[in-house]
Amino acid sequence: MRVKAVVTRILQQIFRDKRTIGLLIFAPILVLTMLHLIFNGDDYTPKIGMVDVPDMISDNLDTGAEVTYYTEEGSAEKDLEKQLIDGYITFTGNKPSAYLEGSDPMVNGEVIRWIHSTFAPLQKNSQEDLSVHFLHGANDMGQFDYFGPVLLGFFVFFFVFIIAGVSFIRERTTGTLERLLSTPIRKWELVTGYTIGFGTITLLQSTLIAAYAIFVLDMMMEGSFFHLLMIILALALTALTLGILISSFANNELQMIQFIPLVVIPQLFFSGLFHLETISDWLSWIGPLTPLYYAAEALRDVMVRGYGLSEIYNELVVMIGFSCLFIFLNILSLRKYRKI
Repeated sequence: MRVKAVVTRILQQIFRDKRTIGLLIFAPILVLTMLHLIFNGDDYTPKIGMVDVPDMISDNLDTGAEVTYYTEEGSAEKDLEKQLIDGYITFTGNKPSAYLEGSDPMVNGEVIRWIHSTFAPLQKNSQEDLSVHFLHGANDMGQFDYFGPVLLGFFVFFFVFIIAGVSFIRERTTGTLERLLSTPIRKWELVTGYTIGFGTITLLQSTLIAAYAIFVLDMMMEGSFFHLLMIILALALTALTLGILISSFANNELQMIQFIPLVVIPQLFFSGLFHLETISDWLSWIGPLTPLYYAAEALRDVMVRGYGLSEIYNELVVMIGFSCLFIFLNILSLRKYRKI
């Protein structure tokens, strides 16, 4: 009877919480649906540039790639730097040389496979004769070097989001927030204070994580560590303000955790961990609406491609814009807690 009473109390407690029931059912369905759409998406189609191709080769060229023809190598090199193409091919006599963007091992493999399969019927020993050059990365670049920046950004975002949300919920449940709002303090002053206070801790945490990944795990780092810290700080600030905002819709720590599959996990799918061109078109538009999408691209630009501030400026501005938006929404959400 005692066990039955405990079971009954637990079931009643769960079924009375409609939000928990909804998240328990909806969140796994959402994640599984996204995985289905990603892994059942189209195969990646490489984008190849062909510079001054001999007629006998262009006439017998097989499809299976998006081919762009160039009359001179300078134009192809500029498009390669802008990532408009994955690589381009030049010819010395009938011997091809491949120049790859190089920052994505998966794309590199697709490009090289296409070159081998295309030129093998046209030329004897084409695989042995093929000369491959990389704009970024190298032939021995590992998967961890490519996925590392995305994972670094994700873990920073994830833990800052959790810490901020749970800490703010504790401020509410212990009555601290209500007592503060009963004073003459302005809502924007309170939000700014929380942001700076939590931000100081998250900055230290993020710096340690980034330093460990680069100097201990030997993650590829072609650019400036200072620029990396700028990206990490902007991302941490976005996660901090978003975590505080989402905590306004949770009544306890458990409900805050339940928001992770809805708010955090979907961003991982659109951050570059999976190639966005293989995702269904009607789903890929979500990526640019998520902070991690811009953070991952900026991290990869600095860590893999060695870019500087001018190349990551737009991503930094967007992440700061997300933070300002979340701060504004936090100020509005505090109205429901002010009693007097």
